[in-house]
Parts: sequence; structure tokens; C-alpha cells
Amino acid sequence: MPKGPLSKSALVQTLADIHSEKLSRKDVKGILDSIVTVGHQELKKNGIFVVPGLVRLVVIKKPATKERKGINPFTKEPTVFKAKPARKVIKARPVKAAKDAIG
Repeated sequence: MPKGPLSKSALVQTLADIHSEKLSRKDVKGILDSIVTVGHQELKKNGIFVVPGLVRLVVIKKPATKERKGINPFTKEPTVFKAKPARKVIKARPVKAAKDAIG
């Protein structure tokens, strides 16, 4: 088992090995790059992209927050929490098939 997550080149090589009769490493890399490109376009356009059987990526809009006063729970000293601008974040949620695969 490799230590850490699978790198892009290792993923491409693994997929090329699985489909060695039909697809070359270059073909697999092209397909993977196409999935990434389509994913970026869908997230920008619709705010959602699903990789079937694996993950659902969703864009969440976080509103701006004002500067506020608070207390540091560790030191009990008063502190000021900085304001944050409105932003968009991406959340990845596993689909049922992925949850079932590890459960």
C-alpha cells in the first residue's frame, strides 16, 4: 500500500495498467484532464458536479461576516475576530456507493 494519497501520475498509470489492451497512458491522461475541465465548467455554471459512484462537489456561498468582539476560550482574554468577505467554497460529499464501498 502506498503511503499518502495516490498522485495524478500514479492514478494515470494504474488506470492505464487496468485498461492496457484498449487505452494508452496518454489516452488515460487525456480522459482524466477532460473530466477535470468539465468538472470546473459545471461547478462554475451550475454549482454542482457529480463523479458517479464517488463524490458530489457542491459550491456553497458563504456570506460576509462583520468584525466582532469575543473571548479566547483558552486564555480568557478579549479578542477581535476579523471581518471576512463573502466567498464561495467547494464541499465534497461522498455518494452512497462510496460510503457503501468503505463501510
